[in-house]
Amino acid sequence: MNFSGEFNNSIDPKGRVSIPAKFRDVLKDVYGDEQLVVAKNSEGGLTAYPASQWHKNVENLRNNVSGGAARATLRLVVASAVECTFDKQGRVQVPPSLRSYAALEKEIVILGVFDKIEIYSHIQHSAVMNSARQVLRENPDFLDEHGF
Repeated sequence: MNFSGEFNNSIDPKGRVSIPAKFRDVLKDVYGDEQLVVAKNSEGGLTAYPASQWHKNVENLRNNVSGGAARATLRLVVASAVECTFDKQGRVQVPPSLRSYAALEKEIVILGVFDKIEIYSHIQHSAVMNSARQVLRENPDFLDEHGF
């Protein structure tokens, strides 16, 4: 069982985001975590990782990857990462620097993508989805080849 689904949500004025109960269940049952690590992503949004998965990813990067892409990942993603715990209402506090980067103001979209959760403003979500549709139009056989 992985994270999957698309949820329209909101972020409150204090920067709290309610993570869907379905995702909190996966986090606890599959990953044994009660914390997310939230970081910038390269598509103008945020990505939230189970804490255990985040630590594995960082260790893998540290031990196996070098060069310009690794340095870019360290600067963009790793340096921006913040560990977030849930409050009693199932919300995480997103720091102002991450909210600003992702232009999160009120209405947001939360996506489950296998082993991570993506968070976008509605405007950026539309742009990301348009880009994804374009990629699939340019690769029309991809979905069939992978059973979708």
